[in-house]
Amino acid sequence: MKHAIKTDLYASKAPLEWAVVGNGTLYTAQIPIDAQGQVVAGGIEAQTRQTLDNLCHTLEAAGASLDDVTQVLIYVTDRSYLATVNSLYGQYFQAPYPNRAAVVVAGLAREEMLVELVVYACVPCRAN
Repeated sequence: MKHAIKTDLYASKAPLEWAVVGNGTLYTAQIPIDAQGQVVAGGIEAQTRQTLDNLCHTLEAAGASLDDVTQVLIYVTDRSYLATVNSLYGQYFQAPYPNRAAVVVAGLAREEMLVELVVYACVPCRAN
C-alpha cells in the first residue's frame, strides 16, 4: 500500500505527488523551485541548494531526515555542474553517505532547470 506525503511545496498542476511512501520506503523527486513554483535564479549553486532544501522539507514532512536517505540519483544538464553539486551535497549529507549515481542529461522537464534529484529513503510506515 502507498500513501502520499503532504508537504508545503508548491502544488504542481501535473499529476504527481512530491513524495510517496510504500512499504517503508519514501520515493521523491526534487527540483529547484520556490514556494511560487518558479525555478530559482542564480545558476547551479542556487538551484542545488533549493533542491536540497526542498528535499529536507519533504523528508521532515515524512518524519525522516537526511540520515534516512539510502540512494540519490543526481541529474544535471552539464558535467561541469557536478563539482558544485558535490560540494553542496557534502554540506547536507554526512557519512555514511547514501548510495548515489550522477547522470548528465540533455535537458530536464523545465528548460531552465539545471539539476534534479531522485531520492529513496527509509521511513516509518506510519508517516503521513
